[in-house]
Amino acid sequence: MSEATADKGLLERLFAIKAQGSSVKTELMSGLTTFMAMCYIILVNPSILQQSGIPLEAAVAATIWTAALCSIAMGICANYPVALAPGMGLNAFFTFYVCGTLGLPWQTALGAVFISGVVFFILTVTKLRQLIIDSVPIGIKAAVVVGIGMFIACIGLQSSGIVVADPATKIAMGSVADPKMLLSMAGLVIIAVLLALKVRAAMIIGILIITLVGMILGVSPAPTKISDVFALSLPSVATTFLQMDLLGAVHYGLLSVIFTFTVVELFDNIGTLIGLTRAAGLMDDQGHIKNIDRALTVDSVGTMLSAVVGTSTVTSYVESATGVKAGGRTGLTAVTVGICFLLAFILAPVAALIPAYATAPTMIIVGALMMNNVTAVNFSDYTESIPAFLTIIMMPLTYSIANGFGVGFISFCLIKLFTGRYKEVSVVMWVIALTFAVSFIMRS
Repeated sequence: MSEATADKGLLERLFAIKAQGSSVKTELMSGLTTFMAMCYIILVNPSILQQSGIPLEAAVAATIWTAALCSIAMGICANYPVALAPGMGLNAFFTFYVCGTLGLPWQTALGAVFISGVVFFILTVTKLRQLIIDSVPIGIKAAVVVGIGMFIACIGLQSSGIVVADPATKIAMGSVADPKMLLSMAGLVIIAVLLALKVRAAMIIGILIITLVGMILGVSPAPTKISDVFALSLPSVATTFLQMDLLGAVHYGLLSVIFTFTVVELFDNIGTLIGLTRAAGLMDDQGHIKNIDRALTVDSVGTMLSAVVGTSTVTSYVESATGVKAGGRTGLTAVTVGICFLLAFILAPVAALIPAYATAPTMIIVGALMMNNVTAVNFSDYTESIPAFLTIIMMPLTYSIANGFGVGFISFCLIKLFTGRYKEVSVVMWVIALTFAVSFIMRS
């Protein structure tokens, strides 16, 4: 047996690639596609965490380490094509609310993150997290998929400059005189055409074409020296490693910080996992998700790891949908993402060369592709369709997957109650709805 054959055999045993209707090449390309769509976090997360007082170098290193190790763990342990990294929104909550509004030190905030990870782990090993997911009605689950698609598209439209802020109407269309917007629109057309022609690597091809054209036109910088490609020194987590203040977090109050962290992280991640696993074909007709307990265990341990190395919570990334739509179906996709993040220690400048306007079209396309899940919503039953609609619309409009999930749960329970169909609502559903209501009140 050749070495190449042995390697393929190992990969097949680990990831069951053929059984999922995929191939090693497709999985690798899908992983690279996901990485290209989410590598911006290497730059964005440290810039946000720095405002909480965390040293920039440590924030960069912590971001890369958590994204790499957790993505690899998700791929190997759960065999999911889902990558993890410090969550957008969660890092803003960490910096601007916990450290900003509440005025807590970043060490205390990391302590709250660690404790919330412990809570996640307990909920996971006791099967409570899986019970929560299984209790979600299929219509709401489908709505979560569509809502995530809308959320992704919203991010893409903003990153591309196609949609901009407006003082009168809140949002408006960007200027066609903006070359970045034009390049994004060109990328949108290129990817759409390639998808229509059934080119599996359509996403990454579109990203690379637009990046290259942008460099040629001078819209974004091209590498001019070796330091633009290779980092001269590797960042370290020495100043943040094991610096979380557990006693400080407990002393400040479990309900005020840790509870809010737990609720936001729990449902943000559950909502993302529901959407991505459904899109990847890992959810059956009854809404049960294969290996969800393993995925949730990786997530809970990853949350604790985040606090240990010095960053806000890692979570499953909605950008993983770009890799799923590129054909990724197994954990090899996530492992590839993790390896790419490890390489980013050396090639971090290369990741920085990929502009937002080049990755934005993939977000918009993914949003469009995820719309087909709306057919699973029973629109003839208003007690099902209205909560589903609220779930969908609240995600992009509030810029939060967790908010959409929460509003969907609360409205579902209340509408069922007041129409006399309360027996269709499980105890778990009521507990979750109440938990969300408390969380919304505490954040107001």
